[in-house]
Amino acid sequence: MPILTVLIVIIVVGILLWLVNLIPMQRTIKGILNLVVVILLVIWLLRIFGVLAYLQQLHI
Repeated sequence: MPILTVLIVIIVVGILLWLVNLIPMQRTIKGILNLVVVILLVIWLLRIFGVLAYLQQLHI
């Protein structure tokens, strides 16, 4: 996947998180929503760079 696509996705996610924080709602709900989005982004990035595939091949 081109690095430009990765950067665009990160920028779009950042803008979406900023917009969600502008919505008036309970602080804990915003925190949970932000955490979920960041975790999903990190998992997606790990898959893109092949780290998750490497970890699945490890046998303990």
